[in-house]
Amino acid sequence: MHACVGIDVSKATLDVAVYGSSEVRAFANSPAGFRRLAAWLLPQRPRQVVLEATGGYEQAALDALFAAGLPMVRANPRQVRDFAKALGQLAKTDRLDARVLAQLAATISLTPYQPACDWQRRLAQWHQRRGHIVQMLGSERQRLERLVDPALLTWARRHIAMLQRELRSLDAEIKHQVATQPELDPLRSLKGVGPVLQASLASQLPELGRLDSKAIAKLVGVAPLARDSGLMRGQRHVWGGRRQIRAVLYMASLTAIRYEPRLRDFYQALRARGKAAKVAIVATMRKLLVILNARMRDARSKEQPA
Repeated sequence: MHACVGIDVSKATLDVAVYGSSEVRAFANSPAGFRRLAAWLLPQRPRQVVLEATGGYEQAALDALFAAGLPMVRANPRQVRDFAKALGQLAKTDRLDARVLAQLAATISLTPYQPACDWQRRLAQWHQRRGHIVQMLGSERQRLERLVDPALLTWARRHIAMLQRELRSLDAEIKHQVATQPELDPLRSLKGVGPVLQASLASQLPELGRLDSKAIAKLVGVAPLARDSGLMRGQRHVWGGRRQIRAVLYMASLTAIRYEPRLRDFYQALRARGKAAKVAIVATMRKLLVILNARMRDARSKEQPA
């Protein structure tokens, strides 16, 4: 028996469905609940156990069930919702969602969950905080442009200055954290791959070096997707994927286009063939990601005993 399992996660409860069974069991979203759930699922030898990202409530269950030996998958909520709509399942309850996830597990082979190391989890928190500060800075600068009252202008400028100081401190700590991790050495030699991109890849893309080039490009969202039908050949677009990584990769690619000879030549060749600047930049993002993925893969293969 190789069951396909779906788990709907809430703050307090895990609703669990096995594809082909009408039963949906509830377990506590707690260490005791994880042990009970693992004891029930392991004898069924599941092929995939799928739950979706729910703002962090799923993390403890993912780690505990993975450690118990279950083949865990964390699915993208948009992908799950689109799958449910394709099934005609428009209603949404915890039990229905668990059944949809079980059917998704039975239908599609998804990217297995790859747990992060302790240093990656810490780095992820610092990188997330940096993202929040950058967003706040952008919003405060936009508000500053519309202010005319002198007192409000003073307060807004003080707030911006405070956020800038915090951002500098965050950047210094992130730089220190990535510099002390030898696992990231393969990423360092390319121009444009600075501490922010290294932190983003380390904390948000643990699959780097574990997937082939096409899979990693699609996972991040830099693989052009076809839009063809009959005789019509639509323009390819990138879509979906991990938006936060893509944003940092975009900025790194702008630097690499200027200073990294291999990527600069690649970009200029695309432009010489008539490709639009934005298309050439996205292609450069993909090439940069593929190079980094190959370097991480090669480094891991050298570390493994023969």
